[in-house]
Amino acid sequence: MQSYSFTWTDPDGTPRASAVAYDRVSADHRRNELEEAGATGIDEVAVRPGELPTAKE
Repeated sequence: MQSYSFTWTDPDGTPRASAVAYDRVSADHRRNELEEAGATGIDEVAVRPGELPTAKE
């Protein structure tokens, strides 16, 4: 099973990265939540078990 994580920028300009990995369905829901919250630069990252992305700077 493939897992996904995200990097994004909060509306206040703070770069963020997911602290968890999501399956496909959950990743789609999380992307919608981020978009509704006004996040920008949302990048979906395919990750392996135990791996997470780092926030952009």
